[in-house]
Amino acid sequence: MSALPIQPLRATLRLQFHKGFTLDDAVPLVPYFAELGISHVYASPLLSARAGSMHGYDVVDPTTINPELGGEAALRRLVSALREHSMGLILDIVSNHMAVGGSDNPWWLDLLEWGRLSPYSEFYDIQWHSADPLMEGKLLLPFLGSDYGVALQDGTLPLRFDAQHGAFFVEHYEHHFPICPMTCGELLTSDIDQLKSLANRFSTLSYQTDAHRLAIPLQDELRELATDPAMLQAIEQNLKAYDSLTREGFERLHNLLERQSYRLASWRTAADDINWRRFFDVNELGGLRVERPAVFEATHAKIFQLVAQGLVDGLRVDHIDGLADPRGYCRKLRRRVDSLVPGRHLPIYVEKILGEGETLHRDWSVDGTTGYEFMNQVSLLQHDPQGEQALGRLWQRHSERPADFRQEVQLARQQILNGSLAGDFESVAQALLQVAREDLMTRDLTLGAIRRALQELIIHFPVYRTYISPLGRSSQDNVFFQQAMDGARQTLGEADWPVLDCLARWLGGEPWRKAPAGRVRKRIRHACVRFQQLTSPAAAKAVEDTAFYRSAVLLSRNDVGFSTEQFSAPVEDFHAACAQRLADFPDNLLATATHDHKRGEDTRARLAVLSERSQWYVEQIGLWRALARPLRDDDQQPSAGDELILYQAILGSWPLHLQVDDQPALAAYAERLWQWQRKALREAKLQSSWSAPNDAYEQAVESFIRRLLLSPQGDFLRTALGKAVHAIAVPGALNGLAQTLLRMTVPGVPDLYQGNEFWDFSLVDPDNRRPVDYASRQQALQQAVNLPDQLANWRDGRIKQTLIAQTLNLRTEHAELFRRGTYQALEVVGSQAHRVLGFVREWEGKRAIVIVPIRCSALLENSAVPQVNALQWGDTRIDLPFAIADENLKGLFSSITVTKNRELMISAALGDFPVNLFIQTTDT
Repeated sequence: MSALPIQPLRATLRLQFHKGFTLDDAVPLVPYFAELGISHVYASPLLSARAGSMHGYDVVDPTTINPELGGEAALRRLVSALREHSMGLILDIVSNHMAVGGSDNPWWLDLLEWGRLSPYSEFYDIQWHSADPLMEGKLLLPFLGSDYGVALQDGTLPLRFDAQHGAFFVEHYEHHFPICPMTCGELLTSDIDQLKSLANRFSTLSYQTDAHRLAIPLQDELRELATDPAMLQAIEQNLKAYDSLTREGFERLHNLLERQSYRLASWRTAADDINWRRFFDVNELGGLRVERPAVFEATHAKIFQLVAQGLVDGLRVDHIDGLADPRGYCRKLRRRVDSLVPGRHLPIYVEKILGEGETLHRDWSVDGTTGYEFMNQVSLLQHDPQGEQALGRLWQRHSERPADFRQEVQLARQQILNGSLAGDFESVAQALLQVAREDLMTRDLTLGAIRRALQELIIHFPVYRTYISPLGRSSQDNVFFQQAMDGARQTLGEADWPVLDCLARWLGGEPWRKAPAGRVRKRIRHACVRFQQLTSPAAAKAVEDTAFYRSAVLLSRNDVGFSTEQFSAPVEDFHAACAQRLADFPDNLLATATHDHKRGEDTRARLAVLSERSQWYVEQIGLWRALARPLRDDDQQPSAGDELILYQAILGSWPLHLQVDDQPALAAYAERLWQWQRKALREAKLQSSWSAPNDAYEQAVESFIRRLLLSPQGDFLRTALGKAVHAIAVPGALNGLAQTLLRMTVPGVPDLYQGNEFWDFSLVDPDNRRPVDYASRQQALQQAVNLPDQLANWRDGRIKQTLIAQTLNLRTEHAELFRRGTYQALEVVGSQAHRVLGFVREWEGKRAIVIVPIRCSALLENSAVPQVNALQWGDTRIDLPFAIADENLKGLFSSITVTKNRELMISAALGDFPVNLFIQTTDT
């Protein structure tokens, strides 16, 4: 390992690793990343995940590095390459859940095999006690493709023997359901003495307190016996008696399964009957109880080893709001990391969605969030408030759905709580009922009343969750809780208001310590934890995975971490957010694209132009819908709402070089678009869904897309859409350059998503995780910078790469200026002042002045390049609050003269390049 010191965290680059892009594939790219100005590679999860995983969040073995990525040896090779360039590695870790089901998670399989006797029985968040006699002490396994009885009847639950491990299991396609050794004696019934003896010893396990340990040598012996073909034949002959296609076999297999620690069930039962916490509503991801010390140590052992060995230089914690105690977890993680690398500070970031007005708690001992809120702040800045009303009316008139996003979210939350999260909701309601029963003053509250009040409270919750401690809700959290209370009172009948008040008191309104110690306090705490672990997935499923696909006032305002109920915000709000970030979390990550985004950063930037050209867009919609009539087989398919959403998706993602007569390219684009559209339809849950796909509707929409893009009948509409894309592409590109420079210069650490040094017109995953053409990017970076050429050929993306490389290398040269420099908004005056944002960073005799245009579509209507003509700026200028010693400022590519009265003319500042950054040294 190279002894070169790791440079301070300055800029990160997110890489998505999978079998098609391994750790070794990244090694030769490291010099390119270094030349680009990156200080740290920010890796997707690297622990062993489910085979074929394209993201790594479905971990099956947290004790090893994923062999599909090259294993630990490949990780060391990558880190060695990084160290040669003084670069670091930030690792994404998954603390909330693991992949379950299937046959590849040894902890989960042991849990199924032994139930509460398994050492992993407390690893997963399971409610073992149930009023349902079928579920008492059992784990619901909703993995069957049909009802349990039907699966038995159809023979899709065959009993198998795993000779390699000396174990029995029931198989259902990719799933394995182990048979507990305590019930295996009957499966070894035989006239063969060795098997008969072994069967007797297996049968005695049920009387042993340490059966889990005692079963190991028995299974070893069975494995050894099975190497004898005669023994193996005898064992497999026994299994034929459990063939559920026969009446006797049906009963035997059912009776055997009834004695296991689990209950097999249809996947459809999960929503109502699930008795273990999942990641959102995904049956294949089981929630971990990482708040338990044993679980924390077991799931983090490999990570801590990598940190201690100097292979990891920072951590990113996925889905922090899924944990029972995010604050406690983060503080514990910080203490452990600090103890492993004394004298160094490894940054810790949390994936946290911040609601409107919400800030990250400062007592978590983390360095900030992953920067989703910055995406929102830039987006708000680039949307013209004057377009909101016209676009809202257009959407409501055609789709017949609310233009108010809050209404759409509330409808979605109600559907989610009564649908895919119904079981989780019932768990919280039952927990609150138990709290009510402990007090004479509340024991008459009914479960029905609690359900009604709880549902309205969650429906109106304005943030993902609160963070209740033994001291109750903090004043910071109480603001949001009261907003939910006020909303719930508006929709609940007055008779239920007292119940709502009880919920407010139990859910953090009063400190736990005021409750009697023991059972009462434990039940209150349990209810609080369950409540908080419900509001988070309810928000995510309702907003990110439902409402975002139902509402399309403007899709550029629908993305992860966005306060979509806001359409735009004034420049002052952006400046205030930057100043606040510098004060509270100066090393917060700054993202404008992620592996989770619904639309690429430049897709959103282009769509934002519609807010400035709303009347034009309204007129286009009328034309397009008329041109679309010949492409339909049915006037209602696609629906008007889905049609408008499709048009916006096309406007945002249409590739810059795509021509309306290029059939091969159109066919590839049509495939991408249909992949997105199918996901959008199912996430919206209006015409189709994942649980009940509407094949007829989906086929009609697919046909519509293919006719639009590929058929002769679609030529008129295709041409019209192509012209519309051309009309907004230039101002969209300028927006893209502006947000790129802002991400690299405001307080915080810029994060670049893989490949986005060129234009990013991607859609939601898997589209945003397509292979990156690094060869073309490497080649482009080696070329000499020729601004006129790059501006004229701006569509190839080199202009964006040049901006990134130039700015990040200035950050390297003036690291502390950008890391800790003060932030001050600059006053812009003149005829186009409302179209310019400027600020200055200052640190120990150095200044960085940043100027970007905003909402400049009107100035670019006849422009072929994403740069406002100097004459268009007129008298627009910045009044600098300081003097310039030599009256010159060094910009990204050239110097300009500043007038003696401290005026910086925008026509000069943005004369060479569409955006600009000036460095001034004041001590010379």
